[in-house]
Amino acid sequence: MSQKAVDSMPDLAASDIEKSTIRAVSSRLLPFLIVAYFTCVLDRVNVSFAALTMNADLGFTPLVYAWGAGIFFIGYFLLEVPSNIALHRFGARRWIARIMVTWGLISAATAFVTGPYGFYTVRFLLGVAEAGFFPGIILYLTYWYPEKYRARVMSAFIVGAPLSAVLGGPLCGFLLEMHNIGGFKGWQWLFIVEGIMPVLLGLVAFFYLTDKPASARWLSSDQKTWLETELADERRTKHGVNALTLREALSSPKVLALGFVYFGLLAGLYGIQFWLPQIVKGFGLTNIQIGFVSAVPFAFGTLAMLLWGRRSDKAKERVWHVVLPLFLTAAALVASAYASNLVLTMAALIFASIGGFAAFGLFWTLPTAYLTGVAAAGGIALINSIGSLSGFGGPYLIGWIKETTGSTVMGLLVLAILPAAAAFTVLVLEKGAQPVRSEEPATA
Repeated sequence: MSQKAVDSMPDLAASDIEKSTIRAVSSRLLPFLIVAYFTCVLDRVNVSFAALTMNADLGFTPLVYAWGAGIFFIGYFLLEVPSNIALHRFGARRWIARIMVTWGLISAATAFVTGPYGFYTVRFLLGVAEAGFFPGIILYLTYWYPEKYRARVMSAFIVGAPLSAVLGGPLCGFLLEMHNIGGFKGWQWLFIVEGIMPVLLGLVAFFYLTDKPASARWLSSDQKTWLETELADERRTKHGVNALTLREALSSPKVLALGFVYFGLLAGLYGIQFWLPQIVKGFGLTNIQIGFVSAVPFAFGTLAMLLWGRRSDKAKERVWHVVLPLFLTAAALVASAYASNLVLTMAALIFASIGGFAAFGLFWTLPTAYLTGVAAAGGIALINSIGSLSGFGGPYLIGWIKETTGSTVMGLLVLAILPAAAAFTVLVLEKGAQPVRSEEPATA
C-alpha cells in the first residue's frame, strides 16, 4: 500500500490499522521479552537468596557477600556500550540470543564456587556476559513502538523486574530446600536451575525474534506500512541541525545527567533487592517464608508500574511521573530504616518499591524521546552503565555499614539521599533542555 493510499484512508480505518498493528506487535514481542527480562533479573539477584545458606557454607562475611554481589556491575559497566553498539550493527535477534546463552551458563557455574575469589570472578564474568541485554531491549522497543506508546510498553517490559521477586522469591525459597539432592546443596541447585532457564530462552530468541518491522512476516503489508511510516516520521522530527555524532552523544551533559538520575533511581531498588531477604530473616522466618514475604513489596511495585505507565501516556506527561515516585522512594527508605517490627518494615518497603518501580518504568521515556540511531545505541547504553554502578555501590555500602555497625539503618538512610537527588536532577534537567539527536537517521 502506498503512502498516498494510507494518507487518504478514513480516520476510523487508520485507527483500526494502528490498533491492530500495536496489538500484533505487543502480542508477538512483549510476552517473550518480559519472560526474558524476568530470568535476567532473577539471575542477577538470586544471590541474595543463595546467601541465606551459601554464606555460612563458604564462610562469607557480609562484606565478602556485598563485594561479590556488587562486582557484577563492574563487568556490566565496562561492556555495556560496546555490546549495545554491536546489537545495533548485527541485529537484536542474534545478539540477544548470544547474551542470554552466555549469561545463563556463567550463572549456573556459580553453583561450583568454593571461596571468595571464585565468587568474585564468576560474578564479574556474569556482568560481562549480561552487558547490553537491558539497554538492547530498550533500543529494540524503539524499533517497534512510536513514542506515544512507550511509557506503557516499557513499563510492561520492565515488569519482569518486580515479577522476578514476586515469583522468583518463592522459587528461590523452594530450591534452597533441595538439600543434598544429587549431592548438591540447595543454594547450588538454585544457581543451576535458574541458570538453565536463560540458556533455553536464548536458543528460542534466535529463531523467534524479528530484527525490524520490514522483515516481520507476522505483520500484514498494511500494518508494516503504517508502522514504518509512523516511525520514519518520528525520526525525521528528531533528526535536525543539532544532530550529534556517537562520540558527542557519549559526552553530552544531558546524557551524563540522565545517567546520574538512573544511578539514584536504581540505588534504592538494588538496596532493597539485595538485602530484603536478610532484613526479613532478622525477624526469624524460615527460608520459604522469607521467599513469600520478600515478594510482597514487588507485587505492589508491579501493579504500580503498569498503572503509572498508562497514566503517563494518557496524560502525555513524563517529568512529574518520574519525579514524584522518586521522592516517595526516598521517604519510604527513611521510614524503613526506623521501622521497629516486621509489619512496619514491610509497609515502608512496599511504598519504596511502589515509588522505585513506577519511576523505573517511566524513566526510559526520557532518553528515548531525544536519542535516535547509533547515538541512541551508545547513549542508552551509557546511561544504563552509569546507573548500573549503583548496583555495586548500594549493596556494598549497606554491607560495609552492616559489618561496621551491626545494623542496616545508616545504609538505608544514605541510600534514601540518592533517589531524592535524582528527582531534583530531573526537574533541573528538563528546564530548557534541548533534544539530543543522532547524525545517522535510524532505520526501523
